[in-house]
Amino acid sequence: MIWSLRDQAKQLNTPRLQGRGRGWGLSASTVEELQARARNMRNNPTEPEKRLWRHLSNGQLEGHKFRRQHVIGWHIADFVCSAAKLIVEVDGDTHEEVKDRARDAALAGHGYRTVHVTNHDVMSNMGGVLQFIAEASRKAERPHPNRSPEGEGLES
Repeated sequence: MIWSLRDQAKQLNTPRLQGRGRGWGLSASTVEELQARARNMRNNPTEPEKRLWRHLSNGQLEGHKFRRQHVIGWHIADFVCSAAKLIVEVDGDTHEEVKDRARDAALAGHGYRTVHVTNHDVMSNMGGVLQFIAEASRKAERPHPNRSPEGEGLES
């Protein structure tokens, strides 16, 4: 019998490679459960998420490619732009500020910056929300402050 890498990982209960070769230190069953939850959330988005996705999909926002309901470590991020290392969270009335800060810190540990927009803003001020996200994406595009050994990557 020939087993796929996914089947082998499940059999051994080891993390399957994810992202850039990272299994986030989670068991294969945990990763699979998070991915199933994310898939369910993609299939049943809230109205604000649907509306925002119409503007973020297919690189419509200044060419930035976003994914929706993307698994990063133990978390499922609403919208992720991997190139800019940016996460956009659409917050409803039930979001708790303390938990959001802890979650943002955990995601920052993976190298991501998180910005929050409210359901109300998405529904009533889409232009402002898109401008805010575009500005956050542009900030993320700036060159790294540490010069490489060859001196590449920084503007003079």
